[in-house]
Amino acid sequence: MAPVQLLDGPVGTELARRSVATPAPQWSAQVLDSAPELLGRIHADYAEAGAEVHTANTFRTSPWSLRRVPAMADRWQQLTQLAVSIVRSSVPVEHQVAGSIAPLEDCYRPDLSPPVATCRAQHSHFAAALAEAGVDLLLCETFPHPGESLIAVEEALRTGLPVWLSLTLGPSGDLMEQAVLLQTARRAADLGVEVVLVNCSPVDSISALLPKLRRLGLRTGGYGNVGRPDPEKGWLASGDASAEAYAQAGSRWVEAGAEVVGGCCGTGPEHIRALAAALRS
Repeated sequence: MAPVQLLDGPVGTELARRSVATPAPQWSAQVLDSAPELLGRIHADYAEAGAEVHTANTFRTSPWSLRRVPAMADRWQQLTQLAVSIVRSSVPVEHQVAGSIAPLEDCYRPDLSPPVATCRAQHSHFAAALAEAGVDLLLCETFPHPGESLIAVEEALRTGLPVWLSLTLGPSGDLMEQAVLLQTARRAADLGVEVVLVNCSPVDSISALLPKLRRLGLRTGGYGNVGRPDPEKGWLASGDASAEAYAQAGSRWVEAGAEVVGGCCGTGPEHIRALAAALRS
């Protein structure tokens, strides 16, 4: 069995857990100005917990994401470089840094995906900026729209960096049919992605999908949600959110052939620590 790579967990919901607001439209990008030291601490906490692949806080630093924030729009490239610099200086030098490429619009609203030409131009521009910032790989993550996800992959691959794709079924597991997700994964593999993952989805949905992804002959993995979206607080990590339960699920993913695992919304360093301990045992 190939060694399992352990991803970190989320920045956005972890900021909320540490009482840092991340309002729209800049979301987590605002902490690059308001709380860079805290962002570095979060990255360091994930490293100390056992993560070895760290996602830079670039989920919402693209020019498209910041176009409605005048104070940040003209600085998107500087902020992107700052996000990469912060994670680089916060984790061990031998760890990998992934540049996060997100859907242009809402991750839970595939119907809002812009026209093809817009998607291609925007993802091309941002992928090039991430490569210039010095990331080790490009992670196209939380894509609910098959077409846009493949465009992002194509433009990321043009940089020459390794590319991972993570698709989402959404917090309720119903944004994309399983057959469509599997077909998209196959097309992404044909394009040249190194890993196909499922993220920002219920743990049980990921558990059901991973064996089917493995049958496509891909390197696979997952990083799931615990808790649920909340209109006032953004996210409620309750109920099935224990680190131990999440680690047990992650162990089942590895038994099903997953080679990359980590955490998404509602998880935190404690979940990654428990997952690392479960994998060691």
